[in-house]
Amino acid sequence: MFLIAGPCAIESRDIVMQTAETLQQVCERLGIVLYFKSSYDKANRTSMSERGVGMEKGLEILQEVKSTFGLPILTDVHESWQCAPVAEVADVLQIPAFLSRQTDLLVAAAKTGKVVNVKKGQFMAPWDMRGAIAKIEGARGLLGDEAIGEKAGIWLTERGSSFGYGNLIVDMTSLVKMREYGYPVVFDATHSVQQPSSQAGVTGGNREMVPHLIRAAAAVGIDGLFLEVHPQPEKAISDAANQVRLSDVETILKQTLSIEQIIGYELKILG
Repeated sequence: MFLIAGPCAIESRDIVMQTAETLQQVCERLGIVLYFKSSYDKANRTSMSERGVGMEKGLEILQEVKSTFGLPILTDVHESWQCAPVAEVADVLQIPAFLSRQTDLLVAAAKTGKVVNVKKGQFMAPWDMRGAIAKIEGARGLLGDEAIGEKAGIWLTERGSSFGYGNLIVDMTSLVKMREYGYPVVFDATHSVQQPSSQAGVTGGNREMVPHLIRAAAAVGIDGLFLEVHPQPEKAISDAANQVRLSDVETILKQTLSIEQIIGYELKILG
């Protein structure tokens, strides 16, 4: 399978490089394709707290990861004008969940020619993702057989749905439903355990639930797994409560692969 993983936000070069090196070693041992992910700007935070190092410095660090370790890069874009410069470094442009219906952003990302990973909004049903798909396909001029699977360069990511105030739930049938559209489906395990705005204006979470949700998603069948990973999650500037500890990643991935072998589900490898 393929893995999307890295620290939620780019806090420093050292943390990013340490995490990338460890993840690369783990994925090489397990035969997993790794896309390194980290955000240069957390523009959708609850409060005016730390957002990251900014686009210019962030892209420099991500380019160093790419050059040093040979890893493909995935990162968020929040505004249409960011897509072109970010695409010079990133192999996959990610549309944040809160922005998954923003037409101009989807179209600008599509026009870069890079893979676009659309995270399903917490407020959206799985079938609502057909609108995002159509916008990307339309921007790329894809029709008929061209607008299928890998050719169109679209990934769809499940990250939980709002359930009252300060809580998310994951409907595993969403993974099944989104696969019907012919595109790789990713499960974002760490954002799915968020507890939005639950700690006096700061998003909380429960990382202890991450392995349990991953096992359930693997049993349903996923093409990719998304994990936010940090050497010391409790000190992270973003998503401190739900990021996975770097030292725990290999165990989690081994469990995931074991489940997939049991159910006999063959994952696509997107290079």
